[in-house]
Amino acid sequence: MARIILITGATRGIGRELASQLAANGDTVLLSGRNLDAATKAAGEIGGNVHPIQLDTADQASVEAAAKKIEADFGHLDVLVNNVGGIFDYAQQASNADLSVVQQALDINLFSTWRVTQAMLPVLRKAQGARIVNVSSERGSIEQMAAGVPAYAVAKAAVNALTRNLAAELEEAGITVNAACPGWTATDLGGEGGRPVAEGAASVRYVVDLPANGGTSGFYQDGKTHAW
Repeated sequence: MARIILITGATRGIGRELASQLAANGDTVLLSGRNLDAATKAAGEIGGNVHPIQLDTADQASVEAAAKKIEADFGHLDVLVNNVGGIFDYAQQASNADLSVVQQALDINLFSTWRVTQAMLPVLRKAQGARIVNVSSERGSIEQMAAGVPAYAVAKAAVNALTRNLAAELEEAGITVNAACPGWTATDLGGEGGRPVAEGAASVRYVVDLPANGGTSGFYQDGKTHAW
């Protein structure tokens, strides 16, 4: 049975490629973006069972409207992929970081994930064995934390913490929550030198495709467990 999968920030980069891979697998993909025209264009270019959804992860009203639309049109949601992220502050150090940039990083990485998850939970609860996949980064690993990109690193570490907190809370409800690390990928955020977008998306897809007994509260990169 085809799954219904919502991907945030899917008009380009890893989100779009993930939508393409999942659609090719026969899933029903809800490709969301802030701009409906861009989402519609991307969905049309991918083809298959891909539906554009207007969803601005920074706008509570937009998120709630998207949740209502998904419930009305599809009845439930099997998988939520919180893919939106950004603010790779390579020129900063924690000791002198511009805290307004840190706030932006928290807004786009942590609060977008949290906001969308809260809104989509009622539709996820209507599915059997629903799952949430939060796109994180090796830079968010506390165990491997190093200097540099402080806003991005701290924001992704917060996403990891939210992942584990939600996983513990929702396990009894049968909803799994895991984090995926796509690695350094040649997207607008990652820049030149990263690996192909298809490989980064495949790393996220592995987590989307975990078997029903695959567990919860995991952090994965390329099919292997990553250090929290």
